[in-house]
Order: sequence, then structure tokens, then C-alpha cells
Amino acid sequence: MSLSVAVQMDPLERINIGGDSTFAIMLKAQELGHTLYHYAPEDLSFAEGRLWTMGYPVKVQQVAGDHYSFGEPRILDLGKDVDVVLMRQDPPFDLGYISATHLLEKIQSETLVVNDPASVRNAPEKIWVLDYPQFMPPTAITRSSRCVAVT
Repeated sequence: MSLSVAVQMDPLERINIGGDSTFAIMLKAQELGHTLYHYAPEDLSFAEGRLWTMGYPVKVQQVAGDHYSFGEPRILDLGKDVDVVLMRQDPPFDLGYISATHLLEKIQSETLVVNDPASVRNAPEKIWVLDYPQFMPPTAITRSSRCVAVT
């Protein structure tokens, strides 16, 4: 069964195809015959009770500098027009990122969203690691070096 897969990720022109796991997933999905669309989180819109985006049909290949090509963009209803949404963008963990997670939660009853938006939002990798101090060297997270209490 062929699936329609929308990939929310960073701009394809900026990725390192040798080490980008999303690119590897896209290559495999394409090999399996699935249709791929690329979109950026800033292209999400919620209107009339539906989540929309401008999706670009995309073909990928393992050729540095020529690793993707876009087809003509089309407006996608992410709840109806695609089977799977892959939320794979790198943070910044800013309001746009958080808003995208909330918007993607709106379609989970219709479309499989991977990674789970609430889990991504509630377990940011830079903070979540603090739950595992036994695996980390001494660590401080701060926005101000003047406030760090070092013992």
C-alpha cells in the first residue's frame, strides 16, 4: 500500500545528506513507493476547522548538491490529503515550534503524526536529558552565566 507522507522539516537545501536521519527516512519511503511532500512549519495554517499547508511534492536522491527536486506546490489538508505527517524539524524551541505542535495535535484523530506533537513539546531534548543525571557530566542550563551556582 502506497502512502502519502508530508514531512515537516528544515529546508532541504541546508541539510547534510550524509548524516540527516530525516533524509534517510525519506529515501527509504520513496524506495517503498510512498509519495513525499515537504513543507516548513511556518507554512501551516488553521482555517475552517482544518489544518492546511503548502506542500511541495519532492523526490530525493543520494547525490550531494543535487539531493532533491520539488514538483509544483499544492495546498494540502493535512488531515485528509496525507496518511502520515513526519514532524522532523530541528528546534529552535520557540513559539513557532510550539505552535506547530499544537496545530498538529488537531489532526491526530485523522492522520498519523510522527513524532507525537505533545511528546515533542513536553520533552525538549536539551531539558529532558536532566532526567538522567547518572549518564551526564556536571551540567548547567542557564541563560545567564552570572546566576550559576557551582558547588
